[in-house]
Amino acid sequence: MNMQAEATDTRTAHAAAFADLDFDLLRRYVQVIRHKLTADQYLYHAGQPFQALYFVHSGCLKTVELADDGRDQVTGFRMRGDLLGIESIGLRQHACSAVALEQGEVWELPYPAMLTACRELPELQAKLTAALAEQIRQDHAWMLNVGTLNAEQRVASFLVDVAARYARLGYSARHFILRMRRTDMANFLALKHETVSRAMTRLDDLRLIAVERREVRVLDDAGLRRMAAGCAS
Repeated sequence: MNMQAEATDTRTAHAAAFADLDFDLLRRYVQVIRHKLTADQYLYHAGQPFQALYFVHSGCLKTVELADDGRDQVTGFRMRGDLLGIESIGLRQHACSAVALEQGEVWELPYPAMLTACRELPELQAKLTAALAEQIRQDHAWMLNVGTLNAEQRVASFLVDVAARYARLGYSARHFILRMRRTDMANFLALKHETVSRAMTRLDDLRLIAVERREVRVLDDAGLRRMAAGCAS
């Protein structure tokens, strides 16, 4: 893994699920290491020894597993404030690969030290449990979506989820940039690239959104949510 690594100053701002966690207190138990990533750079590969969790400080990454037919399957997108590696807790090796979609920064949290910190900091244990539960919930929700929603509804559901994640970070839920490529988005939604493009155009035609390449403006939030819930097509 070719990354620039150095001890991080943990006094900078944190976001999302770990926004209120005291990182200055955490570093009494954990040596937090900063890694700078460039687009398409792997943070870790599936099968590598599981040794740490990673807090996304900036940028966006995708997680990828190898499907039964040998193709890469995108299993999720991790934004600022998310934790990477929690799906491998209890395993000796990483269950998936993590790849940067853009320039960003992650903070490495060695897992043995995190276990010690959890014994001393109950709030940290609660945060990790909540993060793992949320990932399980999201995975289950997307399994249901793939099985029950058509292409336009899947894309609408995806956009509603991205908007909500931006809102939790304090950004606009009405105007945002999709950090992932359409091909990755299509892979995640179990759709063809052309199908995703047609679905985005259809949502634009319905005046639910306005799309310009990766830039999305939500014009009708209620309508988009109805579409995402499978109430329109």
